[in-house]
Amino acid sequence: MSRTHLTFPVDDSPDASAAAAPPRNFFLRVLLGRRTAPGPADVLIQRNPLPGPGKPAPLVGISLVPDNRVDAFVSIDAHGKVTAFNGHVDLGTGLRTALTQIVAEELDVLPADVQMVLGDTDRTPDQGGTTASASIQMAAVPLRRAAAQTRAVLVARAAEMIGCGMDELDVVAGRILRKGEATPWTYGHLIEGCQLEIPLDQNVVVKDPARYRLVGQAHPRVDIPRKAMGQLTYVHDMRLPGMLHARVVRPPYRGRDIGPLTGKSLLAVDTESVSHLPGIVQVVVRGDFVAVVAEREEIAIKAARALKVSWRPWPALPDMADLAGTLRANPSRNRPLKDVGDVDAAVYDDKGPLRTEYVWPYQMHGSIGPSCGLASFENDRLTVWSGTQLPHVLHADIATLLDLPTDRIRIVRMEASGCYGRNCADDAAAEAALLAHAIGRPVRVQLMRDEEHAWEPKGTAQLLEVTGGLDPDGELVYDFSVSYPSNNAPILALAYTGRTPPESPVEHKGDRTAVPQYRCARIRVGVHDMHTIVRAAWMRGVSAMPNVFAHESFIDELAAMHDADPVAFRLRFMNDPRAIALTRAVAERAGWTARRQAPKQVARDTGVYRGRGFAQHQYVHGSYPGHGAAWCAWVCDVDVDTRTGVVRVRKVWVGYDCGLVINPDGVRHQIHGNVIQSCSRVLKEHVLFNDVGVSATEWGGYPILGFADVPDIDVLTMPANGNPPLGAGESGSVPSAAAVANAIHDAIGVRLRHVPFTPDRVLAAMRS
Repeated sequence: MSRTHLTFPVDDSPDASAAAAPPRNFFLRVLLGRRTAPGPADVLIQRNPLPGPGKPAPLVGISLVPDNRVDAFVSIDAHGKVTAFNGHVDLGTGLRTALTQIVAEELDVLPADVQMVLGDTDRTPDQGGTTASASIQMAAVPLRRAAAQTRAVLVARAAEMIGCGMDELDVVAGRILRKGEATPWTYGHLIEGCQLEIPLDQNVVVKDPARYRLVGQAHPRVDIPRKAMGQLTYVHDMRLPGMLHARVVRPPYRGRDIGPLTGKSLLAVDTESVSHLPGIVQVVVRGDFVAVVAEREEIAIKAARALKVSWRPWPALPDMADLAGTLRANPSRNRPLKDVGDVDAAVYDDKGPLRTEYVWPYQMHGSIGPSCGLASFENDRLTVWSGTQLPHVLHADIATLLDLPTDRIRIVRMEASGCYGRNCADDAAAEAALLAHAIGRPVRVQLMRDEEHAWEPKGTAQLLEVTGGLDPDGELVYDFSVSYPSNNAPILALAYTGRTPPESPVEHKGDRTAVPQYRCARIRVGVHDMHTIVRAAWMRGVSAMPNVFAHESFIDELAAMHDADPVAFRLRFMNDPRAIALTRAVAERAGWTARRQAPKQVARDTGVYRGRGFAQHQYVHGSYPGHGAAWCAWVCDVDVDTRTGVVRVRKVWVGYDCGLVINPDGVRHQIHGNVIQSCSRVLKEHVLFNDVGVSATEWGGYPILGFADVPDIDVLTMPANGNPPLGAGESGSVPSAAAVANAIHDAIGVRLRHVPFTPDRVLAAMRS
């Protein structure tokens, strides 16, 4: 049998992409022996909404690759090397490694023989954005099926050639075995002429987990060697021949992206003010978009600072120091999520109802490296390199921004420095695209630190209002509402140039985990959807972390009110067997001692009191009723210095049930990262504003947790018990704020209902 050796560059490493790797459709044609260049008529264009049945206009992406065929997800070359494709991206969570394990497992090849291509719009289907830790739970499903189907096709082909039954054959490391002995056939031999342009079988038989050899085993991160060796990985490090550098001159109303003046606030640009600087290529003005493009980066920075630009004045912000009042006054529309029984007519026991409110602040992603993007417009095609988490949506945005046909735009996803959701990565990429299209040379845009702090879409503030208690039969009554102001932060270039209307849609992301997971005799849950106040979008845990802060603080307050142990009180109202098992397991692991009330702990001579808190919840994302991800429970110990008000989280026991674990090391790393970041958010992080906009535009104005304050972390992962994998990322942060608040209450007997728990808030609570 003749063999065709195909040696096309399928490496999706950034440098390979930069070297103009052929489009994915081209590779497939070559694999199938048809060496034709792709044309517009060959391109499938479709817009897929992100998962979730929400009513607001969904984010949409452009899909140039069909998502219903095997070859959309798996290809094998004549050397037996596997290239697998997924529309999601690795945001530093180890997704690339886990997907490699899944593909290698189903195909029975070595992980080293699998190359993952992630988030390249010419090569991967649109599977929605990489959000909500849903990649393994949802986006990996078609990939796994495609790998299993490919294995079945190739084994059937081998059986036909050998003249035996498929059940007589096995595969080890891509080699076909018959009765334990190697045959002449490998995947590389078998792939020739094999048709993978076949429909993806939704019912294909995948491997029995009992036969897993790779999934469930710790595997080193496949992305680390390139990073450790300093090879090109990050978009910040990329350079293109003839590349220019640009800096954007932004309006003075820092971090505000809606309002009647959006796109109409620019009065004048004095280009003569920078004409004396050498190396300036062009000052580009489109509506309110102003940028300086220069041959060298330092010149672009200097010119952007020197350029004289005048703007119309903007109305002042409302009082952002009084977040509860500002959110309450912001016009809203209530959207009921759940309404069972007549809550207003509830009769309570002799303890009466408890009425509380909890406040969550605006918080930053605080990416260590400011966002960066590159673009090249050559031969009427635009290529953009970006750290985006939504490459296919960015594709659609740039098509709108530049009015270009979608098949003439390619987004190549590269790693970026820090991403916890919608930061400025897409803004930098779109601005680079606009400038490259305008000038006709490759352009690199990197934000400055003050720009990143001011303009990154913040994790939004929230007001959580709760009334509830126990009725005379001892059943829970719960009335909960959340105020959530966000517009999902359209990219700035669209707003600046007037390509999108100044009043963007109200976002419905306040749903996440808004419904508590306790049995309630009467319950009412609603979301106050409202226009954004400052630029805001999704950030790790999105609304689930604030919502659970309220749920789990409130039930702790009820337990204290009824003189009950907090863990036993929760168990009394739980129905979910997985939540019950997890709660008991982590309490036992931490050596939880039942207590009937929250006594003040014994103070040490230093004035430091020690307390212990508990909180738990399953993370539910997407519009209600949403998609359930992992269950997580925290027990944490804190020290509270009653003289200074400083709180330190000493130790956290984290119980986790995410079903089947693909890479135990990866899950453990995710949990550690979530614990550390959420402790920082709970104890320190909140954005400061003045009348104009964001006032904290440097690190000194936005402190984060230091290494000395990182807690000891003990992770307990529950056995899979036959359950499929669930999202294992953000869930780790969801119970954090309530667990810490409950521990502080245990330590000093005061209840903190406003995050972060800064020393001044602790001291104020003690005084009150």
